[in-house]
Amino acid sequence: MTTSGMDVDCERCQCHSDDKRTAILYTLLSQNLNHSRGGRGPAHQRCLCHQRRTVCLRTPHVTCQAASNVLVKTISFMKNLPSFHLLPREDQLLLLDSCWVPLFLLGLVQEMVTFEVMETPAPSMLKKILLDGRSKREEPERMQPTLAAVQRLQCCLNTFWSLDLSPKEYAYLKGAILFNPDVPGLRASLYIESLQREAQRALQEVLQPLHPEDQGRFARILLIASTLKSIPPTLITDLFFRPVIGNADIVELIVEMLYEITGGQLAPAAHVAC
Repeated sequence: MTTSGMDVDCERCQCHSDDKRTAILYTLLSQNLNHSRGGRGPAHQRCLCHQRRTVCLRTPHVTCQAASNVLVKTISFMKNLPSFHLLPREDQLLLLDSCWVPLFLLGLVQEMVTFEVMETPAPSMLKKILLDGRSKREEPERMQPTLAAVQRLQCCLNTFWSLDLSPKEYAYLKGAILFNPDVPGLRASLYIESLQREAQRALQEVLQPLHPEDQGRFARILLIASTLKSIPPTLITDLFFRPVIGNADIVELIVEMLYEITGGQLAPAAHVAC
């Protein structure tokens, strides 16, 4: 089902009815009905508002560590590219800010990192009332990823896994993604465009002996790679790194890793939690 389809179904859902009493009753009855069926009823018999529910990692300690390792390898990839360091510092930062998410996602695919999410536990009404005064004086509560957003992310990853890329295909595709001449504000956009063409040409050449019968593989890889850019950085940060880095700026940490820390890891927060 597409995102637009989910939006339409949510708009029709009784949970969004103008009659709040009816909506509450419908929700309670729906929950009881789902419970009696063991949660295995047909999709069209369940309220699709669950797509909008917030989620967190089921095993944050394991998944966040795996994600941190992938991010370190992603930064190492950039550090080991001489052509990247020949660019003006300003261009390096612009490319990093624009491309770290799709490069990180490619790393997740290459390292076969899988993860599960669960619904974020909601605080009780009593806890909300008791903490209301204190929360107003503290930092605002962080936004949690939605189930729909995580499902779109997992769909992108699954699509890439179906391609079964070789290590060389990953390497050249990462270069084609990193050297993006369309990033606004670049000083050396023409040189970056030539680097992207070089990476794409190398990718196309490596496909010939590996997949001689699949003439459309090159275009399909680039098309699927473009979907990675639709994944918002906030989703990746909140899902994989916020439990570790707390309120720190992930891009600032990546910059430090790129220019100052050799073989570094993300600095852990006090605890890893949803």
